[in-house]
Amino acid sequence: MIVTATVLTSCLKLLLIPAYRSTDFEVHRNWLAITHSLPLKQWYFEETSQWTLDYPPLFAWFEYLMSFIAVLLDPQMLNVKNINYSSDNTVLFQRLSVIFTDLIYTLGVYMCCSALQKSWRKDVVLPILLITNCGLLMVDHIHFQYNGIMYGILLISIAYMIQDRFLWSAFWFTVLLNMKHIYIYMAPAYFIYLLRHYCIGGPLNFKSICSVGTLKNLGLLGSIVLGIFIATFLPFHDHIPQVISRLFPFKRGLCHAYWAPNVWAIYNIGDKIGFYLVSKIGGNSTTPEIASMTGGLVRETAHSFLPDVPPVATMALTALFMAPAMVKLFLLDRRAAHFVRCLVVCALTSFLFGWHVHEKAILMAIIPLSILSIMESNDARIFLILSTVGHYSLFPLLFPTSLLLVKVFLLLLYTLYAFHSLFKLYPLSICKYSLPLLNPFESMYLLGLIGVFLYENVVHSILGFDKRFPFLPLMITSVYCAVGVIYCWINYYIYFLKYNGMHVKSKINKNKSL
Repeated sequence: MIVTATVLTSCLKLLLIPAYRSTDFEVHRNWLAITHSLPLKQWYFEETSQWTLDYPPLFAWFEYLMSFIAVLLDPQMLNVKNINYSSDNTVLFQRLSVIFTDLIYTLGVYMCCSALQKSWRKDVVLPILLITNCGLLMVDHIHFQYNGIMYGILLISIAYMIQDRFLWSAFWFTVLLNMKHIYIYMAPAYFIYLLRHYCIGGPLNFKSICSVGTLKNLGLLGSIVLGIFIATFLPFHDHIPQVISRLFPFKRGLCHAYWAPNVWAIYNIGDKIGFYLVSKIGGNSTTPEIASMTGGLVRETAHSFLPDVPPVATMALTALFMAPAMVKLFLLDRRAAHFVRCLVVCALTSFLFGWHVHEKAILMAIIPLSILSIMESNDARIFLILSTVGHYSLFPLLFPTSLLLVKVFLLLLYTLYAFHSLFKLYPLSICKYSLPLLNPFESMYLLGLIGVFLYENVVHSILGFDKRFPFLPLMITSVYCAVGVIYCWINYYIYFLKYNGMHVKSKINKNKSL
């Protein structure tokens, strides 16, 4: 099934080669040019293009290696001064490079499925849910990015964790961090699980914690993690502060250009409504652009009614809301399902409260949750809600009208399969008026996405709001989807904290399920 799903999905990816591509296409072409044409000491200083290199060094080396193939097809794409260069060979090379590197994702899917107990749900349902993920298709193969290889490495790391091969899991996750630092969202779960079940291992007492075995394991783990970081950053040792400044550009503002569906979308809309009401009460009929319903989506850095939110506040909130999950994970027995659930909680918490969160980061929760969806009905229920609303929230990335049917088709096909297959695993129907596995409220919420879609693509134009409120549809989409993501986070967090698997002695190995 994995091979079949990969081949069929790859055929679809080939059909999408001439499709719309975002500015990220130029971003990665520029990074190819920087790493190929300039000496290493200039990589993180080069700023001819506004799309400067801002990924960790391992991804820069990845671009560097690809550039030796790119130069054979069109050397001009590797000219730093060729801004927005997009010859046919350039487009073909970059599109095919994403498709080819997706084989790492396929390998990750295979390793995760192999680590689980043999069953129909693992051999058929899980591979299809992972390989045909419509979010990856939209983000990587239309919008354009290299998320497939990243999530492939993540799945490889998870597969090793399922098998209790802790050092290999840590190795691949550290590699992942040094390719794309956004995965630091998941690092707390890795740290706690490895500390408790690899480093300490035994009972929680002074003798066990201070034993030679614990210190030895801690040293081995630390050596692997630090070794990879040192090997990655050592070539840039004379300008590491410059590299760090590129990786963490806090001046970009609280929110991305299109508000990710998180708590800050709710906060921003509250700021706009509050300013509008105060202005009306004060008799000011004309409000400045910063408070208009269209002014908050493009590089706004200040709020006009509510207090501004500094980066340190988002970090503090994220750490605060993660803390209970970390304590729970530390106390739970050694079952990989606990670890993967905590990964989902960490990803959602960071997505909801993080600084300058990209809407694409929702996939960090959806993809690991796909693995859990075949394990228990509650995991499946949250997966169905989160994957539907999370994937829908990516629609604004594909804004050309020519892509309207494509993105709707991708979402509908994936969502229908998810509901159908998971309902076969868990034939639960709360009432005849609700969707499978969902209650009436959850069903009404998901069906409400139809209304959001109709307003964005039909009603908004009919009302003549195109020029007066051009970004209103995006704001509605972001806020509506934020409600669903927050709902999933609260429900899943409570489910994780209430899980009664404490003090159960069980050892996960290759022949056992999660």
